[in-house]
Amino acid sequence: MDRLDMNLLVALDALLETNSVTLAAERMQTSVPAMSRTLARLRQVLGDPLLVRSGRALVPTPRALELRHQVHGLVEQGRGLLTPRPQFDAGTLRRGFVVRAGDEVRPELTGPLLAAVRREAPGVTLNLVAGSEDDPRALRDGRTDLQAGVIERSDPETVLRRLYGDRLIGVAAADHPLVTEPVTVAAYAAAAHLSVSRQGRVRGAIDDRLALHGRTRRVIGTVPDLTTALLAVRGGTAVCPAPASAVTSLLGPLGLRAFEIPLPLPEVPIGLAWHPRHTADEGHRWLRDLLERLLRAQRAPEARPRRLLRAENRVTVAKAITGAAHDAERIA
Repeated sequence: MDRLDMNLLVALDALLETNSVTLAAERMQTSVPAMSRTLARLRQVLGDPLLVRSGRALVPTPRALELRHQVHGLVEQGRGLLTPRPQFDAGTLRRGFVVRAGDEVRPELTGPLLAAVRREAPGVTLNLVAGSEDDPRALRDGRTDLQAGVIERSDPETVLRRLYGDRLIGVAAADHPLVTEPVTVAAYAAAAHLSVSRQGRVRGAIDDRLALHGRTRRVIGTVPDLTTALLAVRGGTAVCPAPASAVTSLLGPLGLRAFEIPLPLPEVPIGLAWHPRHTADEGHRWLRDLLERLLRAQRAPEARPRRLLRAENRVTVAKAITGAAHDAERIA
């Protein structure tokens, strides 16, 4: 056949189910002559008479009996594909998802997310994994269903939904001078700093801003994740930067305090990313919407306007804007 007519399968199914041209015509809501012409066409296509007369009735040939169940299965499968789905109910979902969550969101997100999934979709299992450099490929290859946090690199095949911009704050032990005394650029630069970087980067946007003031900071070490950094500064004299939303509920229990970094720093963009093949999937959409709702709920309140305390802290707006334009990588 040069052209495939799928209607022939439906007609063949009706003929083989009823063994009658008249009954098949009624099922197909067409005329008996039209169904007779369809049977003639099927005989030509398949090279078999399919139904032959035996007295007053038609009986199937061996070839027809061989095809009967296969044709019926194909027709039912097609009907299932084209039938509108019932309204989605997360409570009936039985599925596992791999969510790659960054340090910027994971500490505050994990508890509420697991509780919400348990409440709304008890048949769903979540596998939360830490972010890594192969995030775009993991989404494309199907090893990750959804990524949440700071999306440092985007893939042309990836859908990215930006949720909000977080801000960096300083974190230190409760008795640290930057917590108990006014924070100046000079005092901040003079402190011992701990950098958070999976790649072990020491320099970042903070160093670029300090350079505008002619100052440098002393980074005493790097750690791969925010949790390690918070535990490290808890008992020492070092300070570290952290996205405000990521540490809102952790500072008190850990005996830590936050302070405003006296520099105009670029925001930390928080978002979701996934592969387009999941966009129309109802289960995936439910999880995306749930994550978005929880992430927006954990967003830290906007900071009060930063006041630079001394003349040495003032930096021209032009310099700040110029510096911000060069911040393409994550803040260390």
